[in-house]
Amino acid sequence: MECPHLSASVCIAPDSAKFPHGSPSSWCCSVCRSNKSPWVCLTCSSVHCGSYRCDDFVVNDTKLGLVQKVREHLQNLENSAFTADRHRKRKFSENSSLNSKLLKVNGSTTAICATGLRNLGNTCFMNAILQSLSNIEQFCCYFKELPAVELRNGKTAGRRTYHTRSQGDSSVSLVEEFRKTLCALWQGSQTAFSPESLFYVVWKIMPNFRGYQQQDAHEFMRYLLDHLHLELQGGFNGVSGTAILQENSSLAASNKCCINGASTVVTAVFGGVLQNEVNCLICGTESRKFDPFLDLSLDIPSQFRSKRSKNQENGPVCSLRDCLRSFTDLEELDETELYMCHKCKKKQKSTKKFWIQKLPKVLCLHLKRFHWTAYLRNKVDTYVEFPLRGLDMKCYLLEPENSGPESCLYDLAAVVVHHGSGVGSGHYTAYAVHEGRWFHFNDSTVTLTDEDTVGKAKAYILFYVERQAKAGSNKL
Repeated sequence: MECPHLSASVCIAPDSAKFPHGSPSSWCCSVCRSNKSPWVCLTCSSVHCGSYRCDDFVVNDTKLGLVQKVREHLQNLENSAFTADRHRKRKFSENSSLNSKLLKVNGSTTAICATGLRNLGNTCFMNAILQSLSNIEQFCCYFKELPAVELRNGKTAGRRTYHTRSQGDSSVSLVEEFRKTLCALWQGSQTAFSPESLFYVVWKIMPNFRGYQQQDAHEFMRYLLDHLHLELQGGFNGVSGTAILQENSSLAASNKCCINGASTVVTAVFGGVLQNEVNCLICGTESRKFDPFLDLSLDIPSQFRSKRSKNQENGPVCSLRDCLRSFTDLEELDETELYMCHKCKKKQKSTKKFWIQKLPKVLCLHLKRFHWTAYLRNKVDTYVEFPLRGLDMKCYLLEPENSGPESCLYDLAAVVVHHGSGVGSGHYTAYAVHEGRWFHFNDSTVTLTDEDTVGKAKAYILFYVERQAKAGSNKL
């Protein structure tokens, strides 16, 4: 039953020190028994939650503003603790951060300008994707050059705002928080940045990622790109995303891939087009369909799934080319995927083949490492060999003769790696190249690494950038 006093409720902070009579982690919703995002009634102490199932229990403030006063008090406590801790660590951080961001290159000392991302509670999936995207120059520069937008004015300016259902989502901007995060990552002024504001917006507009469970990095990347695309279409800071895109002539001229409406920087950079060709095996009727894509999901061929390391001796090593060939090879559809032939006027056996009609500027390749069984989602831990430069995509094109000699060559920009045995557990890190040097991004820790180490990684997501300058390379 709904608590009659819930017009005066407050979110339970995760810090148990603020609630000495019991750890909030042990409190759960009296309706659905969830301990995620619990809310407690200020009058009768009933506990409910802010999940989708119990959203009716999170309601507006009282006429006297009691909830807001409690929230401001908790925020002041948090800010005071943070300020005291910052003063205590200032002297140490001034020395240690400088030393930790120095490295020797060819005998001389230089500074590491890369910044890590703090883990906010199983948010390594988000950190790995953000670090990868921050090292895709065309994409990152576009957002960093966007004008800043002021979301809050007056008394709430510069202070975290707590929202209720009645306020809606108009006061948050994914584009703005994404822009601020990218700007912070390569300033070199701090060793780690906390993406709390961005994660808060993710919770607001992407309900699937609420809570602190481990999430799938590829799924998050797709949601992130889709929502950035939609928000840019709707306009940012009073200017449409399409109008901003037109200012960058190189992106606008190449963008022929539109997904869900007008083009944006998302489709200009990641957008490609597939041709799906289906042939009826009974009458020979051919059907062609063009599908836009932002990334390609590739199966790891079954014959390689037992080989877990590069140096394992039982059989050949699986390569990225094997995965691409499996994706584009002619395939006979099984009984569950019968094709509706318009000539035969019934479902028939058929074959299917993919061609790439248009390659994107940034080719994102997702290796399908997680597969559902009867009860579990298992991980395919096979090592897949991939090139760091010179990935040649010409043989997968629908019309390769119409492409230039180097327009099909790609160089690796970033790799996302999943460590562990399952999608709901483990850990994500990323490798990315910046100004010719490879870095390993492990949440708040950033270390310089080398090409050999990157090449041995068990890639989950690969980001390849179209080669611009002519240079010799080892093709795949």
